[in-house]
Amino acid sequence: MDSGLITLFLPIALAIVMAGLGLELTLKDFARVSKHPKVVFIALFCQLVLLVGIAFLICKILALPPLLAVGLMLLAASPGGTTANLFSYLYKGDIALNISLTAINAVLAAVFLPFIVNFSILYFMNEGQQVGLQFSKVMQVFLIILVPVGIGMLIRHYAPHLAEKLNRPVRIFAVIFLVIIILGAIITERENLMNYIGQIGLATALFCAISLMVGYFVPRTLGISSYQARACAFEIGIHNSTLAMTIALTVMASTTIAMPAAVYSIFMYIFATIFGIWVTKFGPEETISQA
Repeated sequence: MDSGLITLFLPIALAIVMAGLGLELTLKDFARVSKHPKVVFIALFCQLVLLVGIAFLICKILALPPLLAVGLMLLAASPGGTTANLFSYLYKGDIALNISLTAINAVLAAVFLPFIVNFSILYFMNEGQQVGLQFSKVMQVFLIILVPVGIGMLIRHYAPHLAEKLNRPVRIFAVIFLVIIILGAIITERENLMNYIGQIGLATALFCAISLMVGYFVPRTLGISSYQARACAFEIGIHNSTLAMTIALTVMASTTIAMPAAVYSIFMYIFATIFGIWVTKFGPEETISQA
């Protein structure tokens, strides 16, 4: 992809997508956490600790090349996407919990994502390959995530009717944008594409499936209702690959680092659909939280 297009268009486009996330959030979504602290803590622990650790183990066990390993860790550090809310709605999860987790994740990602990525770079990369997130780039990630979300929330608060009108177009734009950056990354790396799929395909498929399983079965094991565990599964299992790819392409200037998120995006919707059908058919029909 043209470097000018990457540095100008992608951050602007991602800002629109993240503002769209903010259009769906209110301060009540943050306050709601106090009503169900147990399930929120479990979900965040799964996402920020368990899954990051699992991604690290996948990188080590499959001996991923350094840049692809950093890309998978970047993906693991990315928060859940707004698509999680849709899957939670389709497969009878606690949508209010999804929205609250999305709100919290948007804030935490601005802090934890640069930390996890820099750790990954220090661990996996050779000294001559540094593409680290220096302070200025960390601030760029912080601004990319939080400022647009804040703008979207302000629009929702002060102009709710406008927020309702903007919500659907921004959702459509988000899907189109994701497709464009996936295609752009694939076209740029078309000569190495099959090699990348061979190197990262199994890793991303495993990570996607494990994310959904961890997101559901860990909360269930700890006494959370199936209703809320489904919300956790989709929030944890559907990562914001758009954010991961945009950071890889703009802040880190690496198409290779973006490839895990691009390949993951292909598996993500397929696996989430299969999981949703399975848990709806075989999971308990609970609609009241036990948290």
